[in-house]
Amino acid sequence: MALKDYGDLNEMQLDALREIGNIGSGNAATALSSMLERSVQIAVPKIRVLDYNDVVQALGGPEKLLVGLLFSLSGDITGMIMFLLHKEFAHMVLSSLVGSEFDGSSELDDMDQSTLQEVGNIMAASYINAMAAMTDMTIDISVPNMSVDMAGAILSVPAIYYANISDKIILIEDEFDHDREGATSHILLIPEVDGLYKIMESLGLGS
Repeated sequence: MALKDYGDLNEMQLDALREIGNIGSGNAATALSSMLERSVQIAVPKIRVLDYNDVVQALGGPEKLLVGLLFSLSGDITGMIMFLLHKEFAHMVLSSLVGSEFDGSSELDDMDQSTLQEVGNIMAASYINAMAAMTDMTIDISVPNMSVDMAGAILSVPAIYYANISDKIILIEDEFDHDREGATSHILLIPEVDGLYKIMESLGLGS
């Protein structure tokens, strides 16, 4: 039976998403280690299917400051993927790569924005490439649109799009450790529901 909503995912299908998340997270940690030229460890990612309001709370509440990068998906799967960096993650990246401080109170210059966009692109691509490899599908991502704002404001942008797809969102939470400094990022995975069914079908989990 075809999926009608993210909430229809059964435990085996959620396990498949967790496996994609595990591979994507491992790829992301490897890519980040290479960029920062030092070891980055990552915990097993947490993957949940949540209501929109629960996602906002899981991110730390509507006033939590985040850097958001929104990508469109195209090819065999259409939809969106959103990469969310917490302030500590953005600071870790900027201080390591360009020597910038990031406390959320100052504007990002062009170099800072370019750096975060490149990191976001690499991290998001790590998940999409893992999904494409497991499903033998062609999935492309767009150049990201980036914003620095509170979680409630950032999520209000794709909220209309969510409503047209599902009342639930796939949330992937990653915990990174870099030189004993912890940092958190989140991925919001928002494929069209028929695309989600294609993914499950390709994995032999379509019914």
